[in-house]
Amino acid sequence: MLIPKRVKRRKQHSSGHIRGAAHKGNTIAYGEYALVSESNGRIKSNQIEAARVAMTRFIKRGGKVWTDIFPHTPITKHPAEARMGSGKGNVEYWVAVVKAGRVLFEMAGVPEDVAREAMRLAGHKLPVKTKFVKKEAEKVEEGGEL
Repeated sequence: MLIPKRVKRRKQHSSGHIRGAAHKGNTIAYGEYALVSESNGRIKSNQIEAARVAMTRFIKRGGKVWTDIFPHTPITKHPAEARMGSGKGNVEYWVAVVKAGRVLFEMAGVPEDVAREAMRLAGHKLPVKTKFVKKEAEKVEEGGEL
């Protein structure tokens, strides 16, 4: 599972409502195909790992897979049947806060139908709605303006 190597502070305030669309990380940077979030939410580190494993197993370790999200945010919880008060609970797990339009995973080196199915399987492991997208070819006209 993914967790940060070191953090400045162990516990963070909760982020509250996750609203709006992603302004960063919303373009395909490395691969040919991508899995993009269509809704907002928090994705746990074990869900990221489950999606990655599902993809790599389906493509039989061919091609290349990039994970574009990382769980930086700690989520704390009090133990069951604990009394009220006595401070903030301990860190239980780490999440990546994801907005709509954020690229979650990228893939290259496999045919489109294989990539589409691998991304579909990975999307079932995640708590947000997702869609499959292809990288758009750069449109450059010879000797003219765009």
